[in-house]
Amino acid sequence: MNKPEKIKKEIADLREQIRYHDRRYYVLSDPEISDKEYDDLLRKLKSLETQHPGYITPDSPTQRVSDGLTENFPTVPHKVKMLSLDNTYSEEELKDWEEKIKRFLKKDIPIDYMVELKIDGISCSLIYEKGILILGATRGDGETGEVVTPNIKVVKSIPLKLMGNFPKSIDVRGEIYIAKEDFEKTNKNKIKNGEPVFANPRNAASGSLKLLDPSIVNKRNLQCFIHSFGWVENGKFTSQDDFFDKIKAWGLRPNPGNKLCKNIAEVIEYYNRWNDKRDSLEYEADGIVVKVNSFTLQKRLGFTSKSPRWAVAYKFPAHQATTTVEKIEFGVGRTGIITPVAVLSPVRCAGVTISHATLHNFEEVERLDIREKDTVLIERAGDVIPKVVKVIASKRTGSEHKIAVPELCPACGSKIYKTKEEEVYWYCSNPDCPARLKETLLHFGARSAMDIEGMGDSLVEELVNRDIVKSVVDIYALSKEELLKLPLFKDKKADNILNAIEKSKHRPLSRFLYGLGIRHIGEKAAKILAQNFPVVDGLFQAKLEDLQKIPEFGPVMAQSVVDFFRQPKIAVMIRKFNKLGLALKEEIKFAAPGKFSGKKFVFTGELKNFTRPQAQGLVEKSGGTYSSSVSKNTDYVVAGENSGSKYAKAEKLGVKIINEEEFKNML
Repeated sequence: MNKPEKIKKEIADLREQIRYHDRRYYVLSDPEISDKEYDDLLRKLKSLETQHPGYITPDSPTQRVSDGLTENFPTVPHKVKMLSLDNTYSEEELKDWEEKIKRFLKKDIPIDYMVELKIDGISCSLIYEKGILILGATRGDGETGEVVTPNIKVVKSIPLKLMGNFPKSIDVRGEIYIAKEDFEKTNKNKIKNGEPVFANPRNAASGSLKLLDPSIVNKRNLQCFIHSFGWVENGKFTSQDDFFDKIKAWGLRPNPGNKLCKNIAEVIEYYNRWNDKRDSLEYEADGIVVKVNSFTLQKRLGFTSKSPRWAVAYKFPAHQATTTVEKIEFGVGRTGIITPVAVLSPVRCAGVTISHATLHNFEEVERLDIREKDTVLIERAGDVIPKVVKVIASKRTGSEHKIAVPELCPACGSKIYKTKEEEVYWYCSNPDCPARLKETLLHFGARSAMDIEGMGDSLVEELVNRDIVKSVVDIYALSKEELLKLPLFKDKKADNILNAIEKSKHRPLSRFLYGLGIRHIGEKAAKILAQNFPVVDGLFQAKLEDLQKIPEFGPVMAQSVVDFFRQPKIAVMIRKFNKLGLALKEEIKFAAPGKFSGKKFVFTGELKNFTRPQAQGLVEKSGGTYSSSVSKNTDYVVAGENSGSKYAKAEKLGVKIINEEEFKNML
């Protein structure tokens, strides 16, 4: 063996040794060498690579810290969506969830569950090609994430290269977190440097992953547990525990606390055990995740528009604190709802300082019998939203006083009303109420809606108070001269706002519909609505029965859309938007013509994003054919929710079965 080959082999051997010890330490928690011995191996490898830079490869353990990121993080669409989980907060709710999935399966069969601690961190997607980590991304909005590969690479529990018999390519998902001890160290350093501290470990993990300098991220000592996968090529898993067994052999790190439970009683036992000792964990956990273990059953259960049916989070009780209600104020939302809000003496709760808590409505005020100057127990429901749990009546001194429903709108002085006898909400009757308009503008310009950067509280406040903007349409008529009259506005700031407004004209219809704030229509529902009605004009002709054909739309959502577009003022508003140059269309991506030539499709069950005729039409446009029955000549069976006998026949005949997500990917 000549000298170059000998050096190359020595480098390769060192890398394999380091990867082996990384797995022993970070995945198995069973190191075989001391930290110094490990450092000596790494130092030797660095020295050899420095002397022979031609032998450096991207998957070398020395390449964890690379060049920094640019200021604008590039984005990447997730091939398979990263959906959020539904939450449960009690044994009864968890058992209800199990009953629901059994009803969906139409069988009372024994189901085993994989349960995992729900780590309070930030979700990530890791893509490996031929065993090499090529991309790391955040969850983002679930459909598109930010590429943060250099920062992902410094997380030592994430291998840069897989071991053993791994698939050709795979997208694994995990949770990046910071341990409590490292969180405290990070905050101490920030205090020392005169910087604002992180409110909690989750914020620390999220903030660290968005830093532009991976060397700083490296000092934060982020860690990662792998919990699932998005897609896999040339690989197969039969169940959640099979997945964990295989990824462990590849050097990936599942949570060692994961457990396979035979029934829901064992799940509850697992929950109680960890709830009792959650404070002893080295990281923050806010509950457990319960998954149907069998991937066959997972496939049959499928997804709603927001979350998988086969998994649910069972949250630990929220952290609680006691404080005083200084006063009760009334807020007015964009729909005109008047909401009582408790202004609290600031108190630390679940890692953050809380000074306000919504009281939801006046029936809730009456139920709690809450008064100004009361002592109250608050909690962060789901560890996020501050909520008043109860009034501690024994602390009353007689100085407390009740509040009543205001006679007039607190923002504009107009009359208030209830829509129905049983309705719990009071509304401002003035459609031009400035408080409503402010909230409407903020919602319309939000990142998940029209994404008008710079349209924040202070700008909206000035535009409405000065009577410059009287409706959302007026945003698009703003001039530079008007903006320069506002406090602290200079040429560049005015230009930036106008450019952001101009860019927003090209947002897809789904973002526009969400921005309009149609009652009962959230972000996901707006996307589904736009996919079914890709031109806004179609919504003015849509009938109730048309909307109820959309699987995710119940009677309340469908009626809300019909009522909204029947209003004459909405037709006038849309015409104005059209004249101002807004696109108001949704781009539907089709497969290339002829892509399905010679292929025969059969559709079974309910599809989420297409009506049956729409899906069949897409197949025809791409050169394929469809049939209503399965035979040995069928190429694909597309299985939606509640798939029936066609699914069983396809299995029997060995016909390829794909889900709706796979069909969309093919398109």
